[in-house]
Amino acid sequence: MDFDLQIVERHFPEMTALQRQRLQEYARLIRDWNAKINVVSRADIDNLPRRHLLHSLAIAKTMPFHPGTRVMDVGTGGGFPGIPLAILFPDCGFHLVDSIGKKVKVVVDCVRKLELDNVSAEQARAEKVPNQFDFIVARAVTRLPDFMNWIRKKVKRTAFNQLPNGVLYLKGGDLRDEFAGIPETPTAYPIREFFDHEDFDQKYVIHVPVVRPKPNE
Repeated sequence: MDFDLQIVERHFPEMTALQRQRLQEYARLIRDWNAKINVVSRADIDNLPRRHLLHSLAIAKTMPFHPGTRVMDVGTGGGFPGIPLAILFPDCGFHLVDSIGKKVKVVVDCVRKLELDNVSAEQARAEKVPNQFDFIVARAVTRLPDFMNWIRKKVKRTAFNQLPNGVLYLKGGDLRDEFAGIPETPTAYPIREFFDHEDFDQKYVIHVPVVRPKPNE
């Protein structure tokens, strides 16, 4: 049985038929894998379109990546938010990392079956990845100060998107203490402003500008 992706399609009407097909197939793959590996909460699998696909794509509402943007997804689990974003932005490159090998196995299988040639994946800790990226994305893998310490040096110095290079972090709740623990000035974008559903109350896309573009750049 297919998942009902109307809630995703309603908020992203510009999606192509191929993108809709890939999101549907990705949802099926996650459901199949979830029977073997706890990729998402098994009690929550029926809510996959809203709480996982749409939640991941809140980043796209905050930052519509320009072609050529390079993104690293840290602690990707089964590919959230990296794979939904890669489907939506086929002209951008995504590198998905997780320290747990069985989760990377899920990602590699999904990427292969979806024929996503703009995605790579590896079992690694973020701070050990040698490359640099325009943006680092993640879904609440740890406290923001700790996360920033892991990835701060992984952000490219040159920027060409509408937001400065840095972190796009999905997290909820009262974040004032975490914001106080980092030297950068973050901006929290309420997801409820993008998607009018109670599941997204007190949930945010947090942009942390690690490197600001030079004037007139």
